[in-house]
Amino acid sequence: MSREITVLSGAERGEIFEVINAAAGMYEGVIPPEADTDPYMPMSELEAEMDEMQFYGAVRDRIVGVIGVQERSGVSLIRHLYVRPDAQREGIGTELLETGIERADSETVLVGTWGAAEWAIEFYAEHGFENLGTDTDLLSTYWDIPDHQREASVVLRYRERR
Repeated sequence: MSREITVLSGAERGEIFEVINAAAGMYEGVIPPEADTDPYMPMSELEAEMDEMQFYGAVRDRIVGVIGVQERSGVSLIRHLYVRPDAQREGIGTELLETGIERADSETVLVGTWGAAEWAIEFYAEHGFENLGTDTDLLSTYWDIPDHQREASVVLRYRERR
């Protein structure tokens, strides 16, 4: 089935919300209990995030995956890369990640994820990211996240820009 990666706007926030929260089900029982909320990302938080970054979506008959790219203090952050569970293992995450890297304005591209999300860390490593571990200085500088999330997260850096 054909799909395209497109720029998303506030008009698609409902579908973005659905994608993120459906895919975040993988975190259940893996991330700290205080972060394992329902929904994982409330609409108010998503709307605030949408003001801070550009979202892109993989679209078929609906949005099946999303990614955010945020420019912050001379660094590009890959944020909120999620694919609906029923559309995973089809290359959508790879397409979205490649789009995020291509659309990044900065030489340095970083991504943060839960340290216990081994599948996510492996995915990023397979796509050219180096695991910098729990770098609380980077996490404090570039991400506005609670302390419990900062302590349980890792940062990965893209090794080479095209």
